[in-house]
Amino acid sequence: MKKKLFGTDGVRGVANIEPMTAETAMQLGRAAAYVFKKNGDRRHRIVIGKDTRLSGYMIETALAAGICSMGVDVLLVGPLPTPGIAFITASMRADAGVVISASHNPYQDNGIKFFSGNGFKLPDEQELKIEDLVLNNRLNELRPIADEIGKAYRIDDAVGRYIVFLKNTFPKNLDLQGLKIVLDCAHGAAYKVAPAVLSELGAEVISIGVTPDGTNINAGCGSLYPEVMAEKVRECGADLGIALDGDADRVIFVDEQGREVDGDHIMAICAGDLIARDELNDNTVVATVMSNMGLEIALRKLGGKLLRTDVGDRYVVEEMRKGGYNLGGEQSGHMIFLDHNTTGDGVLSALQVLAILRRSGKTLSQLAEIMTALPQVLVNVRVRERVALEEIPSLKAEVVAVEQELADRGRLLIRYSGTEALLRIMLEGEDNEQINILAERLAAAVRAEIGL
Repeated sequence: MKKKLFGTDGVRGVANIEPMTAETAMQLGRAAAYVFKKNGDRRHRIVIGKDTRLSGYMIETALAAGICSMGVDVLLVGPLPTPGIAFITASMRADAGVVISASHNPYQDNGIKFFSGNGFKLPDEQELKIEDLVLNNRLNELRPIADEIGKAYRIDDAVGRYIVFLKNTFPKNLDLQGLKIVLDCAHGAAYKVAPAVLSELGAEVISIGVTPDGTNINAGCGSLYPEVMAEKVRECGADLGIALDGDADRVIFVDEQGREVDGDHIMAICAGDLIARDELNDNTVVATVMSNMGLEIALRKLGGKLLRTDVGDRYVVEEMRKGGYNLGGEQSGHMIFLDHNTTGDGVLSALQVLAILRRSGKTLSQLAEIMTALPQVLVNVRVRERVALEEIPSLKAEVVAVEQELADRGRLLIRYSGTEALLRIMLEGEDNEQINILAERLAAAVRAEIGL
């Protein structure tokens, strides 16, 4: 079955417009409570956390009302990174967790994504079950009454619990004394957590993007705009920069010279360290089809290998769990260390890189030399509708021509965004000028047929 509400990372859209309305949020809360409520006499509990968007208050209240109306209690943790909510859900033995966030999207968007009680994102079949309950009004007659209605509680120490957890993922024999770090929190969910973790471990932290007002999340800052952090690194003579996105499940670095170090390089760095310590399971890294061929080449030289999945960190995690792998991620900066947490965690990932920095005595630029990226170009084309690509003859013809031109010296990937009305065209090859020309040819074919 094709999902109608859920995309690659939960339900997402413009806040107060379907499906991100208070009405639908309440129905999602009711459906989730029904799905996660287990048999037995005990009280059932669902954690709700959010990022710093203005619309988070509206959606949080609606979700809580829906969950309570089905006889399940709500644990409210307030603004906290997505991975922090996954951690709190598993730590408190809750039945499920809900994150209210549109991740790296602008403030007017919002989203709802669910974690099961073990802290992992839901498989497709559970999302389809929730959708069916919402879209077909299957819960209308199920209404607990009297003392069977749920209650809502606020967990005041959630931030502190998560800070302690993060610090415990950093080696006990190391600290960050003497390191100057520029930290950009994107005015998002990690604005309290991330500066506290790094400073308590001894770093000198220069924080930016830590004054959220409900409308400035991801606005010209954070992992989407690493140039802001890079300029600050150069200005302050910092050792490196760390930029998170709005819900802090991804991280992008810049080195001491202000040069970007993306998720592929970070996976290569961490894989090299784990292989050297014989701690990379099956010497395998799991990444998506978007990761650069340079990562494959680097891993091969290290004695490792790369396993690719569809785009989306949930698919990376599913493959990791299936194969027993402990390192995976995305070029965009979602990094999953299954030895520590169940989902992408920007702050945790930063700590793993900082530990390698400390153990090796190298700078980030020196560590990043482990991988050389092949030229890659990504063009996003806004579309008015999602037409099956094989039904666009002019695009099919261009794809055949481009693939023949690239031969075995590059890659082409075309896919629709899971969260926006975009068609993404990615090319990789040895010649930067060539792949840019080819990408524009493909984009022109798309615009002529279904572009806005």
